[in-house]
Amino acid sequence: MPDLPTKTCASCGRTITWRKKWERSWDDVRYCSDACRRRGVTDVDRRLEESILDLLGRRTGTICPSDAARAVGDEDSWRDLMEPARRAARRLVAAGEVEVTQGGKVVDPSTAKGPIRIRRVRRG
Repeated sequence: MPDLPTKTCASCGRTITWRKKWERSWDDVRYCSDACRRRGVTDVDRRLEESILDLLGRRTGTICPSDAARAVGDEDSWRDLMEPARRAARRLVAAGEVEVTQGGKVVDPSTAKGPIRIRRVRRG
């Protein structure tokens, strides 16, 4: 199978792989699904991204997506922000700002299952 072009979904940050049906419109494809197209990127999503970067700026190690969810949500609603926080982390990975790790190793956030940690990109 040849290497197919990829890009990142603007909403969830997952990898989108080229498909034959997008042959004429590949440059216009921004979302991986109808659900992502409807969801888009909200103010809460932007606040989660800012929270992740802010928390990482104040710490030397890694953070959990729940740290960002707790910073943005309140006592009762932060759990509902867990998946949006993971989406925010994936978008930041695509932007080259952070890395997602499991067991101390960098993983592909599009396919990571289970608990993840987020850290600043290590240069050099």
